Amino acid sequence: MASRLLHRHIREQLKDLKEVTHESLVVGAIENAFQLMDEQMAQERERRGHQVEGGCCALVVVYLLGKVYVANAGDSRAIIVRNGEIIPMSREFTPETERQRLQLLGFLKPELLGGEFTHLEFPRRVQPKELGQKMLYRDQNMTGWAYKKIELEDLRFPLVCGEGKKARVMATIGVTRGLGDHNLKVCSSTLPIKPFLSCFPEVRVYDLTQYEHCPDDVLVLGTDGLWDVTSDCEVAATVDRVLSAYEPNDPSRYTALAQALVLGARGTPRDRGWRLPNNKLGSGDDISVFVIPLGGPGSYS
Repeated sequence: MASRLLHRHIREQLKDLKEVTHESLVVGAIENAFQLMDEQMAQERERRGHQVEGGCCALVVVYLLGKVYVANAGDSRAIIVRNGEIIPMSREFTPETERQRLQLLGFLKPELLGGEFTHLEFPRRVQPKELGQKMLYRDQNMTGWAYKKIELEDLRFPLVCGEGKKARVMATIGVTRGLGDHNLKVCSSTLPIKPFLSCFPEVRVYDLTQYEHCPDDVLVLGTDGLWDVTSDCEVAATVDRVLSAYEPNDPSRYTALAQALVLGARGTPRDRGWRLPNNKLGSGDDISVFVIPLGGPGSYS
């Protein structure tokens, strides 16, 4: 639903701008479009008798008046590779990267935790035998750690738990921004996850007019299936390797690059599953990649 309709919301929001005088107007229009998309999903769920389930991450690129706007809500990412230089155009929104936002919401609205969770974070799960003892903790205001005396409410399950790809909000979901999931509840509970799952994207802006781009300069968009096993530097190396094998005016070079990135993240089948060249497991998640050229024939520059 989002892939079919989100771009229409963005287009409608941009049509309402009588005169674009500042990029903040475009950013606001994109942010509003994400919210409208999320609301439409909720309305569709109500209309169809709560039969619509699930949600999705969303990564959007808008080109307008010489600038590229990249909007991200979820754990997909985008980078620009320009003359070998890597320019991040988004970041992943996970329980780890958004810990303080989640904790602040739990602190301000403790009813959302249902008496089952604590908004505080501890290095590990607190045990009943540790009541009255001191343990490291951090809250919504802290980037570092301090000590506190363990109290009864600290025995509740942490709002944010786990590390890396295993990090979860309320032991349920591993992303903190996205569309939909209006029906998602904590396992064996009536507690909704949605208050902690924001539909608002982070929008980053890149001015195409500030640099003379060549045909090898590209914007790469990928789902977490790509980034889980492939670093920015490895993507940049693949960009250089694949594009250099094609003539600059050959449009198929960008499709070939996208395919190479997908296949590289998936790996090759071996006796013990799909493996990368370093023998690590290939990505078992969805691997979707878009490659958008920034220079060359027909470019924006």
